[in-house]
Amino acid sequence: MEDGGSFEEKLFSNGDVYVGKIKGILPHGNGKYTWSDGTVYEGDWVDGKMTGKGLIIFPSGAKYEGEFSGGFLHGYGTLTTSNAGVYRGGWRMNAEHGIGRKEYPNSDVYEGLWREGIREGSGRYSWNNGNIYVGNWKNGAINGRGVMKWPNGDIFDGSWLNGHRHGSGVYRFADGELYIGTWSKGLKDGKGTFYPTGSKQPSLKKWCSSLNSENNGLVLNTEKHMAQKSKVKRSLSEKISRSSSSKSSHNLSHRSRTSSLDSSWGVQDPAGDCICHDSSTKSSQSFKEAQSDAPGNCTKVYEREYMQGVLIMERVRSYSEVSHTNKQQNKFSVKQVKKSTCIDIFGGRRSHFLKLNLQLGIRYTVGKITPVPARDVRSSDFGERARIRMYFPKEGSQLTPPHSSIDFYWKDYCPMVFRNLREMFKLDAAEYMMSICGDCGLRDISSPGKSGSIFFLSQDDRFVIKTLKKSELKVLLNMLPKYYYHVGHHENTLITKFFGVHRIKLRGGKKVRFVVMGNMFCTELHIHRRYDLKGSSHGRFTEKDKISSHTTLKDLDLKYEFHMDKKLRESLFKQISLDCTFLESQHIIDYSLLLGLHFRAPENLRALAEYPGSLQQQDSLSSGEDSVKEGDELILPKGLLLVAHEPGSVNTAPGPHIRGNTLRAYSIGDKEVDLLLPGTARLRVQLGVNMPAQATRKVQKDKVEASEIELFEVYDVVLYMGVIDILQEYNARKKIEHNIKSLQFDPMTISVVEPKLYAERFINFLDKKVFPETP
Repeated sequence: MEDGGSFEEKLFSNGDVYVGKIKGILPHGNGKYTWSDGTVYEGDWVDGKMTGKGLIIFPSGAKYEGEFSGGFLHGYGTLTTSNAGVYRGGWRMNAEHGIGRKEYPNSDVYEGLWREGIREGSGRYSWNNGNIYVGNWKNGAINGRGVMKWPNGDIFDGSWLNGHRHGSGVYRFADGELYIGTWSKGLKDGKGTFYPTGSKQPSLKKWCSSLNSENNGLVLNTEKHMAQKSKVKRSLSEKISRSSSSKSSHNLSHRSRTSSLDSSWGVQDPAGDCICHDSSTKSSQSFKEAQSDAPGNCTKVYEREYMQGVLIMERVRSYSEVSHTNKQQNKFSVKQVKKSTCIDIFGGRRSHFLKLNLQLGIRYTVGKITPVPARDVRSSDFGERARIRMYFPKEGSQLTPPHSSIDFYWKDYCPMVFRNLREMFKLDAAEYMMSICGDCGLRDISSPGKSGSIFFLSQDDRFVIKTLKKSELKVLLNMLPKYYYHVGHHENTLITKFFGVHRIKLRGGKKVRFVVMGNMFCTELHIHRRYDLKGSSHGRFTEKDKISSHTTLKDLDLKYEFHMDKKLRESLFKQISLDCTFLESQHIIDYSLLLGLHFRAPENLRALAEYPGSLQQQDSLSSGEDSVKEGDELILPKGLLLVAHEPGSVNTAPGPHIRGNTLRAYSIGDKEVDLLLPGTARLRVQLGVNMPAQATRKVQKDKVEASEIELFEVYDVVLYMGVIDILQEYNARKKIEHNIKSLQFDPMTISVVEPKLYAERFINFLDKKVFPETP
């Protein structure tokens, strides 16, 4: 810091005192400023602002020594609070930012990344009771991939959400037992495998590597960042921009302290921020739940299924069987990838380049069409000339940014139509663009289907992007005018939501066409089962060794029938009939009902669940939701309540697959209803979204494997559904013959009315086999 001006002492009318270098009438250089309340700063000044290196001591006894900029704690420094808390690391505008280590007054320690005063990114947290967590953080809470170790030696390695185990994970007990499965809000929820002590256990390398690919940046290297900090410290104060300030001494004493310190930092002791509480302080021994009594046979493993922490099914299998199943699943995945029609388009990095090109093109298209004044669509908006075309050279152009992908041509189909559809579906353009084109990028998702399509998922799970065949694109564009009319006049439609159709063309002439759709399973509740239902029996089953927790099952795999409120069922079949009539008019066949199930654990067994200590506090219902109002009826006696709809008590924001009105229920007097899940949530009931039902097993007992034990015959479930695969047109003789065989139609009656027969069979199957009328 250069010394500027003369060395003087100034006494201000409000009692503040400054002793040091002055330039003009402002502190500039090295000096000491004492405020009337006892706060003292000694260090560098630039144009009346604390800038450079210095030490500030607060009346409470807290002190900060380090770098400043423009009157703020900014750069690298150490804060020691009055209650012995210490933070050493990066700062930005009076808040912890970057790499830092914080020692809390209760002896907890966090070391890792910060963002504007909040733990964000990779970090290590050590509790004073001996618990240690190393992994990702978001908004101050454990979130993403991470490892928790308890003092008794238990270790959990997996996914977290807001401080709870949530998603896939591995729990290794200190005595050698191992459980690999899924969790939801801290509870086992879904399928998993338990390996007793002494049993042969699988290698976790592949599992960990796949989880690492979804959570880049997990591993901490704090020492490396700290070693580089000296360079930052040396140059930071030299690069600080020098802002102008008022030339009056009154403004110096008031603005530089009150505005810069009080509002952004506070004169009071700044160590009052929240200390991270361990969400798993309850003894992890209770976490085993029914596992300690497992037989000590080292060759056996236990495939289990849980609902909200309650064990509902167990199958005893040998390790060799489980190992063989896993190998078959891996082999199956590889084979399916090789079928991809787009496999060789981008070479070894095809997925990376394709995703980057999608983001560049969608960002350009949405940014170009959104400012256009809203208007009704015209017939020309559906025509062949309704396209946006752009060339994206790698080095950039006057209209496109430079990028790290390969040169490509972009085409956007019917931009005004899809802009209006997004608005019709109540989708904000900025949110749409951020979801798909944000910094986090797109994720690959596996597709075990026969189409060979490539699928991507937005990072917030709201949107699915699927590659299309040329024939599928043609069908979609031909039906688009009628589709626009149908979804505009039937807000409860179950048909797939389309948000955009695009094409990428490379210099060599290869083309990739794709469509953006809403993700039906972006839900507030965990989906335990997924089914693709066509109403056919030919080939409609899944081989057991190819089933995983995320497998979409088929017609013959469905072991349940679902009974729901009379009015809800009536609304469902009314809309299914309307949607099938539309698809029939467009000569569409081979569509499916995609059905997602969320199972609820029987309420009388919820006490057996493995609730962490914090779960009961964080997930408890507010007083307004704790009891059922007079007149509300319990329609499903074990855990699901339909209550009168209250817009202020539920989330009414439209989702990527939610647009319809709130449904009415017969059981509470034909009123609009919400679904109340005691201890979990209150949800708005819409067609195909948050629909309660009772699932009854219809499989014969003698068909169940002797080694498989399912503990219940009836479950409370929440249903999610939509009509998908609507781009297969009935037009080729080869396709007709295929469907005659696969759907078992009479070939004598199929030559003209195939779409009608398909619709009739589809509706009849759902009516009789899936959602039968309650006697």
